[in-house]
Amino acid sequence: MTAKRVTVVDAGVGNLGNVERAVRSLGYEPDRTSDPEVVAASRRSLLPGVGAFRPPRERLRGALEEAFEHSLGQGGVLMGICVGYQLLFESSEEFGETDGLGLLQGHIKELPSTVPVPHIGWNRLTGVVSSNPLLQGIDEGSYAYFVHSFAPDGAAPEETLAECRHGRSFAAVSARGNVFGTQFHPEKSSTVGLKILENFLRYTERST
Repeated sequence: MTAKRVTVVDAGVGNLGNVERAVRSLGYEPDRTSDPEVVAASRRSLLPGVGAFRPPRERLRGALEEAFEHSLGQGGVLMGICVGYQLLFESSEEFGETDGLGLLQGHIKELPSTVPVPHIGWNRLTGVVSSNPLLQGIDEGSYAYFVHSFAPDGAAPEETLAECRHGRSFAAVSARGNVFGTQFHPEKSSTVGLKILENFLRYTERST
């Protein structure tokens, strides 16, 4: 893989086209794939997703899950988006308990019924850890675009780079080693989202 190519993992859910257009606008070329061999060899991977947790989790089970482990073990970098972000956690309660990839601490639980669900629209990021490479240049209180009914609960503070509140507080951006993720859609979050994607891609060039 050349320095300007990015693996976009197709887990069978989500509008990958929006992510691919955002990647191209930043000067990179996306390679859409569900081939475990390609994922295993990837130095930089994006895992987008929308909808329910279980279908993409089952799609990743086995060879693709092992491919992520191999890539990360060789110094590759991974970023999950929306449901792709949720898949990085230990489990989800959506439609019954389902295990996650276990790359981040915490569990995916439904947002409170006291607020409109799904949570759709722009919301503020708080507790922004701008010293992390992923959020460099992102200000406290910046807005991002969310579409989800479930969100992390019990996320590790040391892995949480920013939070959001909709009925309850939840981790909206996380990082652990070379694993990153956002609950919101950076590809739909205007200049803030594009900056985060750009930060991720620049980080992959430094770390690989």
